Amino acid sequence: MTAQPNKPCQIKRDYQQLINLYPATTHSDAHDLNKLSIYQQQILEAHSQQKLLVLGQIGLGNGLELLSWWRTQANANQRLLLKVFEPNPINAYELKSLWEQSACLVKAPELEPLAQSLLHAKPTAIIGCQRLIFDDGHITIDLHFGEIQTQLSSLPHSPLHPIQHWLVLPHLQNELNHQIHWQMAKLSDDSATITGIGLSETTVNRFQACGFGVRDINFPDINSSATQMGHQPDTVLLHERQILRQQDAKAYAFNPIAATLSSAMPTSIAIIGGGLASAHLALSLAERGQGTQLFCKDAELGQGASGNRQGAIYPLLTPENDELSRFFQQAFLFSRRRVQSLTSAPAQNQTPISHDFCGVLQTAHDERSQLRLDKIIQSQDWPEEIAYQVDAQQANRLANINIDKSGFFYPLGGWVCPFEYAEAALQKAQQLTEVKLHLETEILEIEHQSEGWYLISAEHRFGPFAQLVLANGAELTQFDASNKLQISPFRGQVSHVPAQFQLSKLATVLCANGYLTPSHQGLHCLGASYVKEPAHLGFCPQEQQENLAKMHESYPNQGWLEDIDMSGNNARVGVRMVTRDHFPMMGCAPDVTQILKDYEQHQLTKESRHYWQTTPAPVHEGLYILGGLGSRGLSSGPLAAECLAAQLCGEPIPLDKATLCKLNPNRMWLRKLLKGKSL
Repeated sequence: MTAQPNKPCQIKRDYQQLINLYPATTHSDAHDLNKLSIYQQQILEAHSQQKLLVLGQIGLGNGLELLSWWRTQANANQRLLLKVFEPNPINAYELKSLWEQSACLVKAPELEPLAQSLLHAKPTAIIGCQRLIFDDGHITIDLHFGEIQTQLSSLPHSPLHPIQHWLVLPHLQNELNHQIHWQMAKLSDDSATITGIGLSETTVNRFQACGFGVRDINFPDINSSATQMGHQPDTVLLHERQILRQQDAKAYAFNPIAATLSSAMPTSIAIIGGGLASAHLALSLAERGQGTQLFCKDAELGQGASGNRQGAIYPLLTPENDELSRFFQQAFLFSRRRVQSLTSAPAQNQTPISHDFCGVLQTAHDERSQLRLDKIIQSQDWPEEIAYQVDAQQANRLANINIDKSGFFYPLGGWVCPFEYAEAALQKAQQLTEVKLHLETEILEIEHQSEGWYLISAEHRFGPFAQLVLANGAELTQFDASNKLQISPFRGQVSHVPAQFQLSKLATVLCANGYLTPSHQGLHCLGASYVKEPAHLGFCPQEQQENLAKMHESYPNQGWLEDIDMSGNNARVGVRMVTRDHFPMMGCAPDVTQILKDYEQHQLTKESRHYWQTTPAPVHEGLYILGGLGSRGLSSGPLAAECLAAQLCGEPIPLDKATLCKLNPNRMWLRKLLKGKSL
């Protein structure tokens, strides 16, 4: 269950005013949708041989144009990625309200199931990109909310899969300035076209001045637009686009991504690791038709940090709502949708995922944490579906036990069983394409030759593989090529306590100094300890008592604390790999040895800063890192895996350039080098 606010949800937009913003052609009747479908069918047929078609749309409107793309796409051999840019963030509740005040769905009932799927995915009013995946990756929708020029300029150009056609909705046509037109051009294929509804002559001229072929679906000659499909702009305008792309490439040259290393679809990918990250990477690749081989040293998946019975899933927010905060909001929502998709219609023999999106209630445990929590709450106008403040009385109702503290409630959060989540993801991947799982196969060494990467165990030598991903959790630094990663292991002991008396009534996840989950199969999870570079991984009685003490510190003098029975010494110990800045590591594996050699020649001068800014940082060819998920892996892991899969396949990535730099495994060295500081 998801608890609701005590008072009615505060609607942030006057829906009737919003509807009035859009001309009738946007909120079209069945006839107008049919005209739109003719155009969409033309586009899809013209590109029917492409495995991936990337389309752009300016304006979300009421979402019906988006649903029409989805309905029209019927080619089982083609995937569709639709990138929608809308300046006014909107959530599922607001979308539903728009549809209820419009007769469009009544006139186009075939869109209703798609509309419900979109609402179920719960698009949320946050700034940035939300990736929604439907039909096993057949349809992917990127919702980019926020100022359009900022959103467009923040994205890297995808040379292998650029945007090939744009649809511009009427209510935003007059708001698109010269800079926006050129940012659209930068992200587009050189032959891309612009289509609008009731375009003005001025708008047409502006788009043509950026090299686009332009059309209007209201014109009767739409059916004879084959020449526009193959539109080629003036060479001067092509040069202008190329300059924009080169400027981007130069500004972020220090952060090479997979698509710059390989221009072809990888033919063989190996993943070392058997946890949440590796399973979700296999799934994201499988949705692209890319098979993998996964090597796990254990007899079952999820025996490392992913082996806990329950893990909290909710975003990490900061007072500044910086890249870290925005990334975790995007990642949390993506992971939540993954759970929903894997459980809504599970295939035969697929592991069910124990979970409950019961909400997460965060409270302070001392004066310092109270100041921090207050700062987070008060510094931003957080969307209510992300988090909202509650007083002590509301908190008691949400928790269903007395905690007598105010706090911050994350209504879409909850808990998930991590190892079941990993198992279900891998099983789904195996249903989509060929994914070979090697259990009880410990890789002791990796070796790079001209033909690719080899993986060496005690008994076998596997390979060669064109691409190799290290997603092996606590063993991430075990190889020579990865042993200098700036990442640390932290031991975590989670206590399992029986559900009894008042404690058993707990209805939401509590997070303060430690966390406490509602019961699952008769047990609550309580924890977790946090010990850097542990000497052993055995049961620790002291950490068991420390977990209990954290609850007493967080919620003093509550009767249900006496119901926490630790006498059974029931617990589980795992190791999570943690970075100093709390971002995961995702991307090309840095060649630290070469970085240090280059540093000897380029250090502590203005010229050296320029060198590191404009030179791709040394990396190990074909080797990638996916790890450092810390204690928030349930939230961050699936999106990090999705982004790496997109990189490996040369596809658009649902993150901006600045955030990709924050995820870069090179970032600890590069931050200093880019500032001209010593290592």
